Amino acid sequence: MNKKVIAGLVLIVLAAVIVAVWLSNRHGGDRNQLTLQGNVDIRQVSLAFEESGRISTLSVDEGDKISAGQIVARLDSQALQIQLKQAQARLDAEKQTVREQQSGARPEEIMQAKAQLASALAQQTKAKADLTRIQHISLNTKGKGISQQELDTTKNNFSMAQASVNERRASLELMLKGVRTEQREATVAQVKALEADLELLQYRISQTELRAPVNALVRARLQEPGDMTSAQKAVYTLAISDPKWVRVWVSESDLGRVKSGMNASVTTDSFPDKPVSGKIGYISSVAEFTPKSVQTEELRTNLVYEMRIIVNDPDNVLRMGQPATVTIQTPSVNSGK
Repeated sequence: MNKKVIAGLVLIVLAAVIVAVWLSNRHGGDRNQLTLQGNVDIRQVSLAFEESGRISTLSVDEGDKISAGQIVARLDSQALQIQLKQAQARLDAEKQTVREQQSGARPEEIMQAKAQLASALAQQTKAKADLTRIQHISLNTKGKGISQQELDTTKNNFSMAQASVNERRASLELMLKGVRTEQREATVAQVKALEADLELLQYRISQTELRAPVNALVRARLQEPGDMTSAQKAVYTLAISDPKWVRVWVSESDLGRVKSGMNASVTTDSFPDKPVSGKIGYISSVAEFTPKSVQTEELRTNLVYEMRIIVNDPDNVLRMGQPATVTIQTPSVNSGK
């Protein structure tokens, strides 16, 4: 046989062996490793006040990291603070009324009321005597000794003295008997209503402070101090940084190889030598990118399912929206046999 032909056959056989070994290493050595491509998920929060008003301070800027509960902005609350003081004063006054009704009149107050009644009775006696005298003179002189104006004034003074006596007597009787149950209950109800008003004002004042709901990164600062803002108008846009996950898609043919809770490793082109550990947290039960007509096995393999890898990234290696590679060690093909 020609030497050139023999040499050619040897080269062909050698190439076939090399290809076979390569394919074996590729499909055999990594049979239990599933590699998926995806992106670090971006979850956003639009942060807004519940109250309308003028922004007094903004304490963070774009790119800042913030913690849950941190105050990031404030509204001017001066008007609400004044309303709060007024509400507190009304409540204190009504509570004092309740205390007075519950304790009843003090002995010195009763003595004072009795003295006022005695004085009113004396005034009534004098006014009655004056009226009797004026009427007697008018009768004896046939109206010529007393003017009609003087007679009317004396009658009016007597009427006022009688009204004063009635008022003082009623006040003394109320002190001696005490406040009626209905009146006391009405006062207590008024106190509760004022307490509710005060609590509402305190809540409204607390809402002039805008707090971060979660650990996050400030992506956008949409307003500035001095701006008039309204309820639900976004002041900041936040990117949630904790927890962080990577969104990938797994084909239908590989769906049976993964389950929630399996460990995963996440790498990026920026830090290929710094893998981030994670776990499968969610596998969708609904296929995506489904062809209009699924007729063959080849087309059915194009069905994909969303999967989320929850990662532990204390060094903040992964950035929001960054492409990432997820590697999952799946069970051996023969492990179930």
